Amino acid sequence: LSPTLNPSPCQHSRTLQPRFRLFETKHCITFVYSELTILSSSILGTHETMPEDFLLAKVFSDAMGPSKVIPYYYKAEKTPNPEDITITTLVTANRFPVLSRLVTHYQGPISVAIHINDDEGRDAIIEELHQLYKSNPLMRQYMDLHLIVDTFDRQFNMWRNVAKFFARSEYIMMLDVDFHLCTDFRMSIIKNPRIMEMLRAGNTALVVPAFEFIKQEDGLDWQTFPTGKKDLLDIVRSEKIDMFHRTWVKGHGATNYTKWYQATELYKVTDYIFSYEPYIIYKKEGSPWCDERFIGYGANKAACLYELYLSGIDYWVLPNDFLIHQTHFYPESARRKERRYNRKLYDNFREEVCLRYSRMFVSTNQWNSSRADNIRGECSKIRGFRQAVKSLE
Repeated sequence: LSPTLNPSPCQHSRTLQPRFRLFETKHCITFVYSELTILSSSILGTHETMPEDFLLAKVFSDAMGPSKVIPYYYKAEKTPNPEDITITTLVTANRFPVLSRLVTHYQGPISVAIHINDDEGRDAIIEELHQLYKSNPLMRQYMDLHLIVDTFDRQFNMWRNVAKFFARSEYIMMLDVDFHLCTDFRMSIIKNPRIMEMLRAGNTALVVPAFEFIKQEDGLDWQTFPTGKKDLLDIVRSEKIDMFHRTWVKGHGATNYTKWYQATELYKVTDYIFSYEPYIIYKKEGSPWCDERFIGYGANKAACLYELYLSGIDYWVLPNDFLIHQTHFYPESARRKERRYNRKLYDNFREEVCLRYSRMFVSTNQWNSSRADNIRGECSKIRGFRQAVKSLE
């Protein structure tokens, strides 16, 4: 079936890649109907068709809906090398300038999910996005941009999954857009055979340590940020900068910053705790997705990292690379309320995920393998877990 398109300057026609080469989509500001074709049997040569909205509704079915997901609203002209690292991030309209800066600085593949409220301000924000896109030619070269249009704010994990789902390289970096990339971690990874082998194996996530200026005004101008570890350590010694969110040590403390200050080689995180939420680089294929039931602030990213860890992925810290947070101000009242709710959800989630992965490892005869080391160690901290596992064996 051919969709009927209303004439509009925003009309685009693209092919989704890399796993959707047979999917033809047409998108517009008026969000017209589209249909896609799926190869259901290469042996029999048969095809089935289904609406794109139907497929994506299933893909993101744990999120609040309905949502209109528009993949590749803008698609990068440069096709990423399969072994490149795509930054996956999420952006709201108030952070458009920071996104442009990230694209300019990274000049590598970026898959960004942008949420727009479906209200009277929608068209103005999309026009603002068009102007931003036209103002920075590097966006045309490097950025795949996917729109999520609905009335649900702060579905961070659903947005992260959109950015990951449509990323076009084997490896991705889960990054918040407000962080400045102070070092060229991409080249230091790609040119290191040992690290690349670890990524290919799919059981490693690389941690890029994150920092934050103690005085917020010192973090406003990214052009003053250090670009090497030696300069960073000078600022650390002057007590002007510290680990990101130093008042919440559980969030990044397992990186072991004291060890990092002396490190010259990659090292493994050995003191993982369930609140740990570093910024990581890992293999897209075969890795768990972020649980979309977490809405709003608090525990959303930690839940992503927790499930990655239980699935058998270890965290390894890069010794010379780092990020610095660019200061911006948060809606603290909303954060407090959402954190209380998500704290309760996270307690239940951890028990659920422990049971689910235990069942999987037992069923596939991997419970006593090294892949299950993380789940055996972490989930045994939950009361009654050992007894529950015995009932599965």
